[in-house]
Amino acid sequence: MKQMKYGYGWALKFVLAAILIGVGVYMMFAPNVVYIITGITIVIFSLFRVIPLMKSLNKEVLRTINLLEIIFDTIIGAVMIYIAIVKKDDIGNANVWGLIYRYSLAFFFYVRGLVYFNSVVFFGEKSEVPKFWVHIIAISLGAIIAVYPDFGVQSVGFILLLISLIGASYLSYDAGGGYKKYRQFQKELNAAKEKDVQKNIQPQQPILDKEEEKRPYVN
Repeated sequence: MKQMKYGYGWALKFVLAAILIGVGVYMMFAPNVVYIITGITIVIFSLFRVIPLMKSLNKEVLRTINLLEIIFDTIIGAVMIYIAIVKKDDIGNANVWGLIYRYSLAFFFYVRGLVYFNSVVFFGEKSEVPKFWVHIIAISLGAIIAVYPDFGVQSVGFILLLISLIGASYLSYDAGGGYKKYRQFQKELNAAKEKDVQKNIQPQQPILDKEEEKRPYVN
C-alpha cells in the first residue's frame, strides 16, 4: 500500500478558524472576555521575552530597563485578568474598570515604544526598519488611547474581531490548500489501486513447453 504523504493538519486549521471567528464575535458582547484575552496576551508577550532579552542585550542598563518594563507589563496583564475573573459582574456598571483598562493599555504601548527608542538613540542598540515602524505605531497607539475619550473595551473587542477574521481567513486558505493536496493524493492512491486490480484480473496466457514447441506438426 502506498505510504501517506499528507496528514490531517488541514482539518485542525479549519477547526481553529471556526474557533477564532466564534471567539471574535463573542468578544463583541462579552467585555470580560476582552479583558482576559488582553491580559493573557500582555503576560505571555512579557514573560516569553525575558530570557532572550537578558541573553542578547550587551549592556547592563538595557537589561535593567527592559526587565523593569517586563515587570510592569506583567502586573498590567495580571490586573486585567483579575478584573475579568473577579469583577466580571461590575465591568459593565463601574466606569473605573474601563479607565484602568484604557490607561493600562496606553501605558503598555507607549512605554514599549519609549524603551525601544531610548535603547536605539541613547544606548546604541541596533535595529531593523520593520521593527522601527512597529514601534512608531506602538507609541502612537499609546498616545491615541490615552487622549481619545471614546476608546474602551468595545473598541478593543472590534479590533480583536478584525484580527480574528484575518487569522481565520488565513487558516482557512491554508487549510484549503492542504485539503486540495490531500484529495489529489487520494485520487492518485485510488488510481494506483485500480491499476493493481486490473493487473490481477488479466487472463493468464498458457505457457507451452519448449520441447513441445520444437516438435514438428504431424498431420
